[in-house]
Amino acid sequence: MLRVRDISTNARHDNEDSRPYRHSMRTGVALGSNLGDRMENLRAARKEIVDLTGVTPPILSSAIYETDPMGCEPGAGKFLNAVLEFDYDGDPAELLAELRRIEESLGRARNHLRNVSRKIDIDLLYCGNLKIDSEQLQVPHPRMHLRKFVLQPLAKIRPEMVLPDQTKTVRELLAQLGESAKVMRLSDDWDSQ
Repeated sequence: MLRVRDISTNARHDNEDSRPYRHSMRTGVALGSNLGDRMENLRAARKEIVDLTGVTPPILSSAIYETDPMGCEPGAGKFLNAVLEFDYDGDPAELLAELRRIEESLGRARNHLRNVSRKIDIDLLYCGNLKIDSEQLQVPHPRMHLRKFVLQPLAKIRPEMVLPDQTKTVRELLAQLGESAKVMRLSDDWDSQ
């Protein structure tokens, strides 16, 4: 059974037919690539995401960061990572299905092993204040507060945001991680090139 809770209203919805998302919500996604033309992979993914039905401006795009691979196979190349935030009017499960379709269209196999090199990786980070915990979908993303390669770009576009299930701002969560992983700013204007 799908359990959805909108923490902004304290409303609880206990079946898949409930639609707590009747309005546009700020939604964040993380992008990553460490195979092929990494920058072009991120640009292509960004274009497809902003063209999705239900995605509307304003679109916030972080800078691109280069990061060391975490948990990947030996010899894996560095990742380029970024975060996008946009208004989304729709079902988060449908958005996740569309993000997976984009990954596949850009060359990522659905049956890939966990934490291996990949041409594109798109993670749904949050959908407003919704908390969803099902086998297919978890928002907010359960590990984003532990990932410097997500928090660093997110801090550039939403430093004062407090994520669902957290009490600290994105900036504070990032500061807690300290020098846990090397994250280097690579490009500021990647989305318009």
